[in-house]
Amino acid sequence: MKKSKYTQGKILNSLVSLAIPIIMANILQTAYQLIDTFWLGRLGANAVAAVSLSFPVLFLILSLGAGLTLAGTVIVGNHKGAGDQKMVNYSSSQTVIVIFVISLLLSAIGHFAASPLMKLIGAGPEIFKDSVDYFQVSSFGFMFLFMFFVFQSLMRGIGNVMLPMFIVLGTVLLNLVLDPLFIFGYGDIPGYGVSGAAIASVITQGLSAFIGIAILFRGKMGIKVNWHQMKPDFPWIRKMFFLGIPASLEQSSRSAAMTIMVMLVTSFGSAAVAAYGIGARILSLVIVPALGFAIATTTLVSQNIGAGQIKRAEKIGNLSNNIAFFGLTSIGLLLFALAEPVTRFFVPGDEKVIRDGALFIKIMAPSFGLLGVQQVLNGVFNGAGFTKASLLISVFGLWVIRFPTAFMLSDKTTLGVEGIWWAFPVSNLIAAIVAFSYYKMGYWKIRMIRNRHKD
Repeated sequence: MKKSKYTQGKILNSLVSLAIPIIMANILQTAYQLIDTFWLGRLGANAVAAVSLSFPVLFLILSLGAGLTLAGTVIVGNHKGAGDQKMVNYSSSQTVIVIFVISLLLSAIGHFAASPLMKLIGAGPEIFKDSVDYFQVSSFGFMFLFMFFVFQSLMRGIGNVMLPMFIVLGTVLLNLVLDPLFIFGYGDIPGYGVSGAAIASVITQGLSAFIGIAILFRGKMGIKVNWHQMKPDFPWIRKMFFLGIPASLEQSSRSAAMTIMVMLVTSFGSAAVAAYGIGARILSLVIVPALGFAIATTTLVSQNIGAGQIKRAEKIGNLSNNIAFFGLTSIGLLLFALAEPVTRFFVPGDEKVIRDGALFIKIMAPSFGLLGVQQVLNGVFNGAGFTKASLLISVFGLWVIRFPTAFMLSDKTTLGVEGIWWAFPVSNLIAAIVAFSYYKMGYWKIRMIRNRHKD
């Protein structure tokens, strides 16, 4: 059996070599939304607000499948760490077919649920049609987006993180050209406004999905999927769902919380929604480094647990935690200083949106390091196959702390919409304390040792 290079050698080198390409790929994927926001901002605050309403709900639906791709990462990582290439290929084949079926179901649900969902979250008449159109077009791309998620997750499971990054780079560059083309039109191509941004994204997502799945079938990059291994293996699928459903619920609880927060913000008007949308976009970009280290941590922990190296897995968690805290705290302080020019870049000329958006960023920024701690420790728990821990911590931070705090401060005090902004650092602090305390208790290690003895 050939040992994985990530189960030996210097941990820092392994962590950085995995995390940097993942961070770059995540930044590039976030660029889809940032490019959309930039060009839609040229249409006005209503266009930005329409997409801001749609995005959390889109993410809610996407997260239901994304958690299962994380299960693929963990399972494939375990087999890679154990040096079992046959099971790497088999698990990958099963993951592809399961996610494909789920993506078709969610695409159909998203299309038909668009209008009632936009009504539910309080879309005003001035942005209702645009938000529904954007949501429906984006839903069509779920099957493509999920297939690329599968490719990316499986590659990460074996430690091949460079290839997905280059594919994402190519498609984002293409999206940079297609976005203004379909939003504003050119020559014989009509401008589709807000839905044009979704059309551009679906085209690029389709291209990346085709390339990724073709690579998996070709089998030259460390994984080879096969048609004959895609026959449903229900015991294996049950294992995947056991790992994946808590991860899906964890991600969907985050997006659901963001959606509920949008519903709170809508009562303060479209300008506040636009400010929230910009702040949320900046937040999604800023936490990318934490997510990158979290995913790298998941890969390393899963491979080392597969190789039976529990102590090394803990050292990985400690190092990743320190990097995330100090690194994101530094980024947060920088964003605090640059809050107003950053907000002005997205919505030039709308002073109220600029003022509210900058205030949102300034209030959140000092707590980014705490958010990094929670994300990285979730990566440890996920890599150990203890996805329920990540779910419980996220639900506690978002639903027990953030939402009630936002509601009370905005509705029961004179802070107004600013009270919603303050709920973010409060929940980040408490969730980080809970996650770190649980990590230090070490139950996740005891659980892994018990499971290995059972096997």
